[in-house]
Amino acid sequence: MPEAANSVYLVDAYSDPVAVRIEGRACFQNSSSLRDFVGEMLRQGKQRFVIDFQRCSTMDSTFLGVLAGVALELRKAAPPGSIVLARVGARNLELIRNLGLHRLLTVDVGDSAMNFGNCDRALTVPDSGELDRARHVLESHEHLIAADEGNRAKFQDVLAFLKNRVEQR
Repeated sequence: MPEAANSVYLVDAYSDPVAVRIEGRACFQNSSSLRDFVGEMLRQGKQRFVIDFQRCSTMDSTFLGVLAGVALELRKAAPPGSIVLARVGARNLELIRNLGLHRLLTVDVGDSAMNFGNCDRALTVPDSGELDRARHVLESHEHLIAADEGNRAKFQDVLAFLKNRVEQR
């Protein structure tokens, strides 16, 4: 069974800040569940989030684009919201910095005082079709470019492919 199938986001929607714990891979296959969850929390007026990366084995650009989109949305709120990435390992920190996301959100590489033990609700990945998945990946990469224009060159081929795919449907 692929690792992504065993990966999950565990959440505590009642804490302040809202807590999310990543177990396994954070990737295009499961990041839409996090995007949807955060969107619902924002609709409920929640504006502070903390994400625990201690057990995050790896992440991809689509997941990072979801984080960028959340951070950009939180900046628009009045008062502005916040997102903290806690217990980020060296490899994941390198990816975050490489895409310029450290300028949009707070990265905490030390031990977090936050208790993630109450993160007990697993997010389910919505059953979506190929077109919806392509739109999700495209939107995530557009968020990365909005976060840092330097990302345009890194993802221009991906964007062109996905835009073509979405427009053909």
